[in-house]
Amino acid sequence: MNTRQWARDLGMGLRFAFAGGREGWIRALLTAVGVGLGVALLLLTTAVPGALAERDRREDARLNHTYGEEIGRGDDTLMTADVDTVFDDLHVRGRVLEPEGDEAPLPPGLSRFPAPDEMMVSPALRELLDSDDGALLRERLPYEVVGTIGEQGLIGSQELAYYAGAEGLADRVHDASAGRIRAFGNPDATPEELDPVLMLLVLVVFVVLLMPVAVFIAAAVRFGGERRDRRLAALRLVGSDGGMTRRVAAGEALGGALLGLLFGTVFFLAGREFAASVELFRISVFPSYLNPSPLLALLVAVAVPAAAVLVTLLTLRGVVIEPLGVVRTARPARRRLWWRLLLPLAGLGMLAPMLGQGRENGDFNGYLVTGGVICLLVGVTALLPWIVETTVGRLGAGSVSWQLAVRRLQLSSGAAARMVNGIAVAVAGAIALQMLFAGVEDDYTRETGFEVSQAQMAFHVPAHVDLSEAAAKLEGTEGVRAVYPLSDTYLGDRPWAQEPERSVQATVGDCAALRRVARLPSCADGDVFALRGGEFDTDTAPLSRPGQKLYAERQAADGTVTDIAYTLPDPLKEADSVEDPTGVRRGGFLLTPGALTAGLAETLNGHVYLSVDDSVPHAREHVRNAVAALDPLAQPTAWSTTERSERFDAVRTGLFVGATAVLVLIGASLLVSQLEQLRERRRLLASLVAFGTRRRTLSLSVLWQTAIPIGLGLLVASAVGMTLGAVLLRMTATPVRVDWPSVLQMTGIGAGVVVVVTLLSLPPLLRMMRPDGLRTE
Repeated sequence: MNTRQWARDLGMGLRFAFAGGREGWIRALLTAVGVGLGVALLLLTTAVPGALAERDRREDARLNHTYGEEIGRGDDTLMTADVDTVFDDLHVRGRVLEPEGDEAPLPPGLSRFPAPDEMMVSPALRELLDSDDGALLRERLPYEVVGTIGEQGLIGSQELAYYAGAEGLADRVHDASAGRIRAFGNPDATPEELDPVLMLLVLVVFVVLLMPVAVFIAAAVRFGGERRDRRLAALRLVGSDGGMTRRVAAGEALGGALLGLLFGTVFFLAGREFAASVELFRISVFPSYLNPSPLLALLVAVAVPAAAVLVTLLTLRGVVIEPLGVVRTARPARRRLWWRLLLPLAGLGMLAPMLGQGRENGDFNGYLVTGGVICLLVGVTALLPWIVETTVGRLGAGSVSWQLAVRRLQLSSGAAARMVNGIAVAVAGAIALQMLFAGVEDDYTRETGFEVSQAQMAFHVPAHVDLSEAAAKLEGTEGVRAVYPLSDTYLGDRPWAQEPERSVQATVGDCAALRRVARLPSCADGDVFALRGGEFDTDTAPLSRPGQKLYAERQAADGTVTDIAYTLPDPLKEADSVEDPTGVRRGGFLLTPGALTAGLAETLNGHVYLSVDDSVPHAREHVRNAVAALDPLAQPTAWSTTERSERFDAVRTGLFVGATAVLVLIGASLLVSQLEQLRERRRLLASLVAFGTRRRTLSLSVLWQTAIPIGLGLLVASAVGMTLGAVLLRMTATPVRVDWPSVLQMTGIGAGVVVVVTLLSLPPLLRMMRPDGLRTE
């Protein structure tokens, strides 16, 4: 067989794809839309690595590290302070700037420095501040908006960020609120390597998200199967042999695939522009981020048409095309099960050598992981036609709509299975990933130890802000139940310049606040308590003697350090330590304000712990606004019982973003597939209505034809997904546990997508039942 004959036959198929009149164009467009949706997602996937790299590059380029080597003031220095905040769970990046010379470095995205009491904001922050929802945030940022941050200074189109001008930041260097830099960025930054389990998660996420796309593309190139069979029979009637007929059919699929590439490019470019206006799971991008790798884009452009040709040739191998028809219309031979089990077994065989490897024995073999997961997921597409055929073959009597649906499925179970293959693969992969994420989540989550039953927010009071004034302002803030002001310092048994052998913490507060730290026998202003039972109180007992002289260290604004002597009073009471709001049992001494000396008071670091009533709308925002009024550079901390690894959260967020895109593809592709099948049966539906069949009966039969394969597909997907999830958990040396809520959730989402698609297909179904559906040309 020479290349010229292949080219001639494929070219004839291409002409058939676009020269078949209205029906041919509709068939080609449906195929192109189905393929195009998959191509758009493939192009998006090839652009993801570049988008993530660009986000990281821009984040590195605007870094303003103020720790490390101390820098002296000069014409090329800039004072800067981080003033990030949170508003309604949205992160707002804030920086306060004060240039110290004409050559001070300008942040990326700014054309000039904002003057004091001015700020430049991101477009998304400007929009929020201008809206009614941003009233509380405007109160917290009392600067005049004088400009917009350019794209080079932002990592995403929906990022909330601002740069504000200020004066006097050099006075805040001593309390670490501000720092001095000569340049933005971190030239020595090196990417942090993921541990083996996170790498496994990333690898599986990519495979699971791309597999449904491949399945949908393979299904889309087979649209118009019944009408194509008649055309192929006509070709045999005019003298073509079986091989030529199959090549012509492949050429016809190639035409739809090539048009699909064009549609996919258009969909991708439209989606690329649309991406700038949306944010998914706190991730947004600029259109310029989404530039596919030329090599990967070329691979997509070659692979999709090649796949269309190969899929068509493979599916026609078992079909006998004769001049009087295609034998597929007769009862086909029963599908065999044995070879369909080989794919999932091969997948398990690839993954088996890595069982129990965990994160301690190096990286997982990427090729085996990819091959094993692909084989298991492709096994779903191999098993589902056999299961659908076997099941519907045993279904019997019922209502008229039920019998119509069952008979249709018995005649074309393969087409029904093809329609649900993609969603079954997606659900199986999602279940496996959810099990894996749920299983390893504890390894990336730690307990903070904070006693959130006592306090939910905390505020470190700067040295220039009076602690009692801060406590009084916060106590009167809307949504605050109670305020516990505490301050502390460290006391040594000799001056700090002489390096004390023993040192203990001294906590200062009124009696009400001290009862949050210890169980007090009695308390009056002027009392001093020695704590028992603290977590770090081994040095307390030797120092707990009335008359003992201890020393605290005081640092002046100019950086000079002096020692302040303090003598323990007589009597010295004792108290039992309890868990304070930070979750720690303190040791050392407790002092009431009346027991302080003037010098010791100057060494204290103040803290305010707040009990917040979250039933009050925007209670935490009111607290943040009150703190900003006390000191624009200060930010309160909101506490939670647990903290999760940012890298783990990033992978999980990527999964959610990708899964959302795949679900949109699933819905759109299913709708196109459903409409194609209805179009194929338009004349049959119109004939049944003409003979008196009720529209309600036909509508129910269509619903049954969708529900039965989907139900079977979700069952197979659940079984395969739980199997894959269990294997992945064993690979990470994690106890196998079925996350039933996630299994039910993903199954429900898959079923929900199908319900929505079915409801959207009902209006076209009702139109196709009209008598004009009997027209033919």
